[in-house]
Amino acid sequence: MNRDEKASISVLKIVLICIVLIFAFNVVTKATNVEIKNTKIILSNNYELDVVTTKEKVSEILKENHIVVLPDEKVTPNLETVISNNEVITISKTNAGQPTSAIELAEEDSEVSMDQVLSNYTSIVEKIVVEEVVIPYETITKDVSNNSKDTANKVIQEGKDGLKKISYKVKYQNDIEIEKIKISEEIVREPVDKIVQVQTKTTARKSTTAGERLKAGKTISKMGTYKVTAYCACSKCCGKATGITASGKKATAGRTVAAPSNFAFGTKLKIGDNVYVVEDRGGAIKGNRIDIYMDSHSAALQWGSRYLTVEVVE
Repeated sequence: MNRDEKASISVLKIVLICIVLIFAFNVVTKATNVEIKNTKIILSNNYELDVVTTKEKVSEILKENHIVVLPDEKVTPNLETVISNNEVITISKTNAGQPTSAIELAEEDSEVSMDQVLSNYTSIVEKIVVEEVVIPYETITKDVSNNSKDTANKVIQEGKDGLKKISYKVKYQNDIEIEKIKISEEIVREPVDKIVQVQTKTTARKSTTAGERLKAGKTISKMGTYKVTAYCACSKCCGKATGITASGKKATAGRTVAAPSNFAFGTKLKIGDNVYVVEDRGGAIKGNRIDIYMDSHSAALQWGSRYLTVEVVE
């Protein structure tokens, strides 16, 4: 080997050694430039974890510490944020009152499944609960004694409690009720009012009054106390506006009444101080219910609902 070839080999060795030294220097430089950060992680259950990391992004730090974030949790700052030394990562619930603190700190370097996370939570059970509630009846007192001092109370109608069903959506946690929301209400049975009539005690004078009525050529049969309402010829009251009654006659205010079928058409009824004629029927007119015809809808509304003594005039 001549002198020139030996010189070329020596130069090549020197170049290779320089390249190796430069590469090693760059590696050492990069290693010394890696920042070691102290970071605090606050979990949604308020547990605080202090970690030391060389990772930069929030997502990388959480993954490094085996922290799983559920869909209903949020991370502050967000997962793509690059953080510096002594910053805090906070994981919080996005829906207050719901069991979202489903973070598991793994003891081993293994993937944590969603089933494993959810198994650490106390389950919430939701049920539909139906409750029955009694609707108390009301007592209505009718004073027909004309301020007499000698009176007696007479029960015209016994009262009956009503019943309603209320549906609730109830949430339980550890068999303890934590939320109750009413979703519907249904009246199963309407209450029936108790009607008490305050009246003058029966005396011999009452018999005389009945005799006077017989002498006048009128036989009056007392039927009892009825719920007396009012209607007119409008479509709201009758479904039509012809004013023609079920008997075929034209309805007339002060004369026409609608009564149950046990009263024949043409029957005269004394209601209060007036005498009316049964000329009409009605789908809701049953039992102790009578409807008095009025000239207008406003007059019918003004009459409302009254409990009055009804007598048959023959």
